[in-house]
Amino acid sequence: MCRHLIAALLTWASSFGTVRCNPSRSGIRFGQSHDAVRRESSQAGPVSNITRDFEVASPVQIPSRGVCATQQLMVHSFGSSYGTPFVGAYTPPSCDFNSVIISFTATSLGVQYDRLAMMYLSDIEVWRTSTAEPTRAGIIWTYTKDMSAYLSLWKKPQTIIFELDNIVNNVYTGPFNTTLTATFFTVDKPPPKADLILPISSRQGAVGKQSVFNIPADNATVVYTIPDHVTRATVSISANGQINEEFWYTNVFTSQVDTFKDAVGTLVGGGPFREIQLLIDGHLAGVVWPFPVIFTGGVAPGIWRPIVNIQAFDLAESEIDITPFLPVLLDGKPHSFTISVLQLADSNGSGTPTLTEVESFWLATGKIFLFYGNEKTPRPASHALPKITGADPTISISSSITRFPNGTNSSLTYTTTASRALTISSPYGSWKQTLSYSNTGELTSRGFVQTNTQSTHGTQSAVNTRSPAFNQDLAFDYPITVTTAYVINPKGGIRIDASLSTGLSFRDSGRPDISPFSLVSGPASLNTLQQGTGHYSSVANASYSFGTTEQTFSKTSHGSMYRRDVKAVNGTVVQDSEGLAPGGGRPVLDPVKGSFGGPRGFIGRGPGSPWKGL
Repeated sequence: MCRHLIAALLTWASSFGTVRCNPSRSGIRFGQSHDAVRRESSQAGPVSNITRDFEVASPVQIPSRGVCATQQLMVHSFGSSYGTPFVGAYTPPSCDFNSVIISFTATSLGVQYDRLAMMYLSDIEVWRTSTAEPTRAGIIWTYTKDMSAYLSLWKKPQTIIFELDNIVNNVYTGPFNTTLTATFFTVDKPPPKADLILPISSRQGAVGKQSVFNIPADNATVVYTIPDHVTRATVSISANGQINEEFWYTNVFTSQVDTFKDAVGTLVGGGPFREIQLLIDGHLAGVVWPFPVIFTGGVAPGIWRPIVNIQAFDLAESEIDITPFLPVLLDGKPHSFTISVLQLADSNGSGTPTLTEVESFWLATGKIFLFYGNEKTPRPASHALPKITGADPTISISSSITRFPNGTNSSLTYTTTASRALTISSPYGSWKQTLSYSNTGELTSRGFVQTNTQSTHGTQSAVNTRSPAFNQDLAFDYPITVTTAYVINPKGGIRIDASLSTGLSFRDSGRPDISPFSLVSGPASLNTLQQGTGHYSSVANASYSFGTTEQTFSKTSHGSMYRRDVKAVNGTVVQDSEGLAPGGGRPVLDPVKGSFGGPRGFIGRGPGSPWKGL
């Protein structure tokens, strides 16, 4: 259910003295019961052991030898930190390193929202993450990430900028205390790295600010002259919606936002479909159909203790191969690179809508990865634009409203389907994307109950005629179903019942360098499914939250398969087993050992000591 619906419900409930508005947010987030959810943590019983939050993910391959240096990049407490990021100076170690792994640990105690965080090396975003929500007894989590793809940045002095906007006052009491460490390795046969990385960002690093574009308020465009000896080029994009766009996949058509205005207020419009476009000199170079990440306060907070949603600690970047544009980019002239985010522009809830700029708002950055040839690499004979076919998607929408005998709207059902087949080709290679999408939403009980079922499927293929080793084929799916039901007690209070199922699968043929999507070099495949239920209620100055989460996870990369099956009930892990099988065999699952040590410490994501040396 959309944020403004919750806002309407809680505005009504607030007249009975049960909840208050958060001045730091515009409206209420989907599936959240506002302050009362956070107050629940401060009203808990006796202090118990600290909660160790984690994202289920495969182990980062940490070299067993070859450590040449370790640097502590940040030790910082983010209290009232809106617009005030951590800023620090980085100097490369003197050793000849070719691999970098970071380890981030955060703790918090008290009442607080989930928060988005971004790490930059000067003007370039290298990691987007989010926080877990604290409890009275406190939380801790550790995340380990391979940063070797950005080696050319780590080889030069940089300004470390870590943005984590937070508020601490007499209501929201939890700062986030953080430590960030980098370990540098010298390894045999490292994956190839980009020779030059250019930011698609607002480039505010020189003044100690984050460099994210706020779309649509900002013109997310940069201009560069590309070196003439580039043989391969890609762009990665990091983007997610905020406020009314955080749960974009539940938004209704703009023409129907007032369907239940008398009951729950105005809904959020724009429809449930979003397309992120990359434009080069105004020409479509590729698209992203975004993955629906749910942060730890989303839907029902009890679901995300201690297992967070897929990608919540590491929002994956999507990649577009722009090698087919190299003939025109290598003409020695400036060229523009633009990121745009589009939504549906419907007029009556049916037909074939066009796309229009999103209303508000998405945070986006990008990176241009350039790979050089040698001096003998032949230059393009022509500087013509590539051939582009399939520049427009095919979109269809429909909807229906049922009414009570007195004419009052009872339910709304709306459906969106979209498909796209985009091909861009030139003598340097080709980039092909085939995408399909469907979303069915249903609001019943005058808007107090909402279900959205969405499916996104895609394939993409990159052919590099001058660097055939980097040819790549990728297929992916990410389904999600979310149901929320709300009940307002006329005497004060609210009850929320929620359930969800969300997943991600992909099969990547791989390439020699590290992919920002699969997070590894070489072939990789992943299949994970997360299911959860959450319940929340508030009555008479007290609130209660409960949740259950189950996740199955398997990923194959570097010739090994990693599996983990885990279940948590009301914030406690009750089942947890994992296994790692070399050679691509199916692993045997063993129980995860204790609170410390064991496989979780190896992974660096969850209970357990971080890997030695990190």
